[in-house]
Order: sequence, then C-alpha cells, then structure tokens
Amino acid sequence: MARLEHFCDVEGLAMASLGHEVTAAFVEKGLSSRTPSTRGTYRSVLRQVVGPPRVRAGAPFSASPAPAPYRPDERSELWAMAMAQPKAWRRHSALVLMALGIGAGLRAGEITLATTADVVGRTGSLRVSVGVEVPRTVRVQPDYAAPLAALAKRTDGTFLFHRPAVDRNYYNFVNDFCRQLVCDPGAPKLSANRCRSSFICDHLAAGTPLSVLLEMSGIKEVESLLRYAVHVEGAPHSKAALRHQLAIERP
Repeated sequence: MARLEHFCDVEGLAMASLGHEVTAAFVEKGLSSRTPSTRGTYRSVLRQVVGPPRVRAGAPFSASPAPAPYRPDERSELWAMAMAQPKAWRRHSALVLMALGIGAGLRAGEITLATTADVVGRTGSLRVSVGVEVPRTVRVQPDYAAPLAALAKRTDGTFLFHRPAVDRNYYNFVNDFCRQLVCDPGAPKLSANRCRSSFICDHLAAGTPLSVLLEMSGIKEVESLLRYAVHVEGAPHSKAALRHQLAIERP
C-alpha cells in the first residue's frame, strides 16, 4: 500500500476516496514500468479491497512468460551436479526433482508430495500418479524412466523428494532446496519451474497432441500453453493458433 499512497500523493488523489478509477490509474500509470503479470497481480489485490467493478474494467494482462527449457547440455551438466552432491539425501532429492520435473512435468508442490507408491509400471511404460492440484497419471519421458524407477526403489520411507522430515506445504520448500545445492557459480541452476517447462516444451517440439499435453501437464486451458510455446520453433505462437490446433484434434 505504500506504493499506492506515494502515487496518490504525487497525483493529488485522496486515499480515502479509493475506488476503481483511482486503482485503475495506479495500475496503468503508477506501475507502468512493471511486468504485465505484476500489474495484473496488483489489480487483483486492489479489487479485493475496493470490491469487483460493476462492469469489466481494464484490459487483461498477459501471464509472465515460462522460463526457458533446459538445453541438452544443461541437462547433462545438472545431472552431473546432482550426482556430485556431498550428502546422499541431497543427491537423491536433486535427481528425483529432475526425473519428476523434466521427466513427468510435475509442479514443485506435486514433487514434494510424490511418494514411492505413485511410481508404477515397468521402465518402458513407467507412470507417475499425481493427485494434488489436478489428479492425473503421466507417462515418464524415456530418458528419465529408468533413473526414476531406480530412485524409487532406493527411497527410504514414503516421499521420493527430501526424505528428512519437513513442512511439505511450505511455498518455497523446493526453491530453498535448490539454492542450497553445491554447484559452480557459472553452472545452470536447478529449478522446478524450468524442469516443468522443459517437459512441456519437449512435448510441443515432438508434436504431442495438445489435448494429450493438457491432460499430462494438468493445464486446463489450451491458451495457457502459449507461455511455453514461445520457446519452441514450429509450435503455435498465438492463442488463436492454439485453439485452432486443438479444434483440429477434436473434430
């Protein structure tokens, strides 16, 4: 609210008269240098304070772009980094994160709750059951199927990721884990978001039907794939093109 108060002082507006006109001006003018996703977040929060507008006000802000997928050389470097971790449980968890993220496209919160019982099937058709935000079953990418099967067999206890007892509902749990990994300063950093982006972009590049990709990734709207498709040559690069492609698949 301090930023909003400063904006009102500069513009000669009264905070006491805070309404949709003032908040709209703040988002459009006071936050003009911020990213569209940040401005959209501010607008959503302020609307909770002043209440929803009677009519639709303001253009929708685009979502923040997805992080770039890992290149093949970066994946090899990350795997070597994970294998080199001095503590066995940290090494195990880093490998699990890559296998579940790049191999199955799980979100960070889904990775923290994945159990040994969720990994089912033979190596050639290994699957991961996800039952948190969007229940689904995902077939693991071939490069990560055998490593994930081996990691699941070697796991002590229930959870695949981070065997020591922790609060698995903590929002930055995976991010904090990644920051504590031992790695060279110039090496690529392990990130659950980039792992998931790699999984989705791999399937876009391979021409996986969008309907199948939506089901595997747990994404509800095909337009949401646009933030990933911008990284993939030959993929649909507009929401209209994504909708058209999905319509072709579903005659």
